[in-house]
Amino acid sequence: MTLSKILIVFLGGGLGSVLRYLLSDSIARGLTLKPFWATLVVNIIGCFLIGVASGLIRQDSLAKYLFITGFCGGFTTFSTFSAENVHLWQQGQYFQLLLYIFLSLFVGFLAVIAGKLIISY
Repeated sequence: MTLSKILIVFLGGGLGSVLRYLLSDSIARGLTLKPFWATLVVNIIGCFLIGVASGLIRQDSLAKYLFITGFCGGFTTFSTFSAENVHLWQQGQYFQLLLYIFLSLFVGFLAVIAGKLIISY
C-alpha cells in the first residue's frame, strides 16, 4: 500500500462520513424518524452505490480506493447498525429489531445487485 492510496482512502472516507452524518440527520429530522431508520436508508443507499461502483471500477485504481474503500466505507456503518440493534433489544422493541436486521441485510443485498445490474445494461 502506497502513501497515495492511503491518502485517497482517507479523503474518500472523510467525505463519506460527513455525507452520512448530514444525510442521516436530514432524514431523521425531516421525516421525524427514529435514528435507526435513517441509518437503514443511508446503508441501503451505500449498498446500491457500492454495487454501481463495483460494476464500473473493475481494476486496481485510485478510483477504487477513493470511492469503494474510502467513500462507501465511510458512508455506510456496520458499527452504528450493531449498536442500534443492541439499543432496540435493550428497549424490548423486538419486532423493530428483527425488521431492522432483516431489511438491512436483505434489502442491502438486493441494492448491491441492483447497482451492479444497472451498470451491466
